[in-house]
Amino acid sequence: MGTVNSPDKVKLVISLFSNREEFFDKAIAVLKKKLGEVDLESNFLPINRTGYYAGEMGSDLKRKFYAFKRLISRGKIADIKIYTNSLERKLAIDNKRRINIDPGYMSLGKFVLATTKNQQQRIYLKKGIFAECALRYKEGGFVSWEWTYPDYATKEYRETLNAIREVYRKQIR
Repeated sequence: MGTVNSPDKVKLVISLFSNREEFFDKAIAVLKKKLGEVDLESNFLPINRTGYYAGEMGSDLKRKFYAFKRLISRGKIADIKIYTNSLERKLAIDNKRRINIDPGYMSLGKFVLATTKNQQQRIYLKKGIFAECALRYKEGGFVSWEWTYPDYATKEYRETLNAIREVYRKQIR
């Protein structure tokens, strides 16, 4: 029989995307008040592998990743997703999102995203929130799965997440 143990705490990583820089500034200011200090902020990354959000959010969308210094329990990700959904609604204009806020977490072996959409590879957490292992760490870097969002599968995104993993690795030593 196995022994129940608490898993290590993980690195909270939040992706923001929008086509207007002022929405990044507004959202991250609120998130820092709620979740604490950021210890890594990525450069802007393109979102050019899907047109899914264009109708609601416009074109020329760009993404930034923010890694939070305070480590979290994995079980907190559902509550964080519920909070970020409410923040998206608060920042919306005419019921259209102007910024997308996607929380996830990183362990040494994987990068997990929280979502409200159920799919075959997603695990239900609670209160309408699911988790998806978006990337796995293998042979020195993150690699994608067949279901990984196309942007996350790019070299640019994976290199950014590898850099966040290195911050996390040093943090938990």
